[in-house]
Amino acid sequence: MSKSRKPEPSIKEPKPNPHENEPQRFPPDHKPHEQELGEGNYRAGRDYDKAAAEFAKSGRVEQAAEDAAPDSDREAAELSRAEQEGRARSKGEDPALHVKGLFQDLPES
Repeated sequence: MSKSRKPEPSIKEPKPNPHENEPQRFPPDHKPHEQELGEGNYRAGRDYDKAAAEFAKSGRVEQAAEDAAPDSDREAAELSRAEQEGRARSKGEDPALHVKGLFQDLPES
């Protein structure tokens, strides 16, 4: 039996004027105003904030912190080195963290 070869897809070269390129086609039921993706995904942000607040109130934070603690001195040293490396690349703390009244009213965790 001989295998039939699929033709290779042709690659369209972009037109010199970007306005001449074909517009992106969407399915007929596409509703751009309902689409939430990327950094503009407010629904996902609200869901995360709600879940984080519920977790903080659940009383499971201490147990989670204990579970996340290093299991050995070697692992603790590795985490410390990684933290130092990250801080070395940092541009420093956000000055807004120290604006009086901006974050000071947040509950202590």
